[in-house]
Formats: sequence, structure tokens, C-alpha cells
Amino acid sequence: MLIDFFYTLRSAKLPVSVKEYLVLLQALQAGVVGPESDGQYSLDDFYYLARTALVKDEKHYDKFDRAFAAYFKGVELLADFTKEIPLEWLRKNLELELSPEEKAKIEKMGWDELMETLKKRFEEQKDRHEGGSKMIGTGGTSPFGAYGFNPQGIRIGQDKSRNKSAVKVWDQRAYKDYDDSQELGTRNIKIALRRLRKFAREGAEEELDLDDTIRATAANAGWLDIRMVPERHNNVKVLLLMDVGGTMDEHIHRVEEMFSAAKAEFKHLEFYYFHNCVYDFMWKNNRRRFSEKFPTWDILRKYNKDYKLIFVGDATMSPYEILQPGGSVEYNNEEAGAQWIQRLTSAFPKFVWINPEPQGVWQYRQSIAVMQQLMNHRMYPLTIKGLEEAMRLLVK
Repeated sequence: MLIDFFYTLRSAKLPVSVKEYLVLLQALQAGVVGPESDGQYSLDDFYYLARTALVKDEKHYDKFDRAFAAYFKGVELLADFTKEIPLEWLRKNLELELSPEEKAKIEKMGWDELMETLKKRFEEQKDRHEGGSKMIGTGGTSPFGAYGFNPQGIRIGQDKSRNKSAVKVWDQRAYKDYDDSQELGTRNIKIALRRLRKFAREGAEEELDLDDTIRATAANAGWLDIRMVPERHNNVKVLLLMDVGGTMDEHIHRVEEMFSAAKAEFKHLEFYYFHNCVYDFMWKNNRRRFSEKFPTWDILRKYNKDYKLIFVGDATMSPYEILQPGGSVEYNNEEAGAQWIQRLTSAFPKFVWINPEPQGVWQYRQSIAVMQQLMNHRMYPLTIKGLEEAMRLLVK
């Protein structure tokens, strides 16, 4: 059975070798994972063993997870349904859906009023609430909680966005790095890669082609036959800042394709991650984003103005996240994101924003309009035409 599993991983473009596969078999034979008290083997135990033996770089974890799930689909359905379901699994008893007329009757709170009211609710509330309009709870019209509706509230304890109307999110999040080895799977993205290649390579001076000169001289009975080729420079320096998590999860595949193209084509490429808007720090590894921070001030000082600055993000968020101190959904930022955007675009005169959201919806997102103004309308869609226009602007 495991030989088919091995081929499944190889089909998923995972760099799994026969040697690593044999290590997995040896671990199984040695009893590294064994049967539980009921005599059954745990799929979870095998998953962690297989990942440890076969995957040597954590950037491939997401690809491994997809291949593992595809191969073992249905195995977990052999679960014991006689056991009681923990009460906490049933806590989301209600997910509120309202008509447009009912939604229109619910009033918004301003930022200051929202934060002050939340502080009062923390002081007042002692029990769980559901279906209400005031306290922190689920399934109601309160500005605070989950699985309900409010035109402008704080989302607490909900696994993902539903109405995209929260101005702040109180939740711990785990993001995954973009895979820089993603293969370009569509013709359109390959064309985009050619645009990037054209943008990256400069220069027309000739240089000696040593291999061809030796070959031609040997074929010419020892008479020197010098061959020259145009020298190809790859001097473009790129600073790539990528939005990750939240609504960007919908665009992971396309952004990974662009990231792979950039990694392949730009010799001088530096990249960092941010979430929704840039604030006072960024990171390079999403698993260690709080322990390995890179202050934005240091990034501004480290790279000179020769770098082309490229933002990649959907710019879809609460406008407060851009304009308001404390607007970040993850921590209490002292300065508004707009100030950091202005500092970055001042430090790097050649800048663009690439937006994977369809351009047709931009006019309906207030935050995109705000970001377009901060970017001097240098925002382009993640399409062939959009990339071509962005690259043309960067080389002016």
C-alpha cells in the first residue's frame, strides 16, 4: 500500500526520495508507531511519522497535507460513533442570517465608541450569551462575538470571515508561508513569467563565450576563433512585500505562482510578509512571525532606493486597519498603517501594488479605495495586462 502513497507524494511534486521512503518503512518495522489500547493504529501517528521521515523542508508541509488527505480519504470515516460528542463541539448552535431590510436597521458604532463599549462588556459580562444584541456572544446582532451579523463590529472566536464587516478581529491566527517552488501551471501565468523575465534582464554589451570559442577553435584546426555573446545583466533589485492570511487565503495559489516566478527571475529579491496592512514590523516565516520580527524601520534603512517595491495583497480589510492607530487585527499598533505605507513609498520611488482581487469588485471595497490613494493609484490586478502595466511603470 505504501508504495502507492510514495507515488502519490511524487505526483504532488514533493521532493521525496527512495532513501527517505525506506527510512519510513524501517521506522514502521521498528515499531516507532504501534497499536493503541483498542488494537487499532492511529492515522495521526502515522501522519506525523511520515511527515518527519519524508519532508525535509517545512515549506512543503502544506503540499504534503493535501497529498496525504487525497490518498487516505475515507480512512478516518472508520471512527467510533458510539462515543459522546464533547459539549464544546456544539457551542455554535446558531449562525444568524438576516434579510437586507433587517440588516439595514442595525446601526454602526464608531471606532472609539466600539472600543469603549467592548471594555465595558468585559467588565459586565459573566456568562455565555447567544442570539443577543448587546453582549459578547454568538448568533446575534451584537457588535461583539461570532456567527451573527453587525455592519461594523469586533469578531471574537470565529474560524473565518462571513460578512467581511469586522473592523477588528480578536483571535489567534496561524498562517502558512507561500511556496516558492510552486510550478506555473497555466499558460497565462507563464506569459506573466516572460514579462517578469523581460523586466529583470538588462544590458546589451558583449562578453566572451568561452565554451563556444573553444569549440570553434578546435573545429578550425587550432586557429583561434573568438565567439562573443551579448552580456545579460540581472541587476534589478526587488523588495517584495506580501499580504498573507485572512481573505488572502482565497488567492494562495495565484500568489504562489507569482512568488515562484519572482524567485526564479530576480537575482536580487528580498521578501517579507505582512497581514492586511504594513505596520511597525514584518516577518519572513509565518510560523515564527512573533518571535522573529523585522522592524519596518530596519527594512527602510537596510535597502536603498534602487529597489523596486512591490506590494502583493487584496487590500480588503476594515478602513480602520489602515487609518487608525490600534486598527491592526492582531495587536495594538501605535501608528496607523497609512503612515508606514507613506514611509515605504517615499523611501522607494519605484513602487506598485499587485491586487489578486478581481478589478470589478474594487469599487465596492472602501479599503481598496483608501489604499489606491495612498499608492497614488499605482494598483494593478494580478492579470497578464495588469502585470505588464506594473512592470512598465517600474522601469520608467
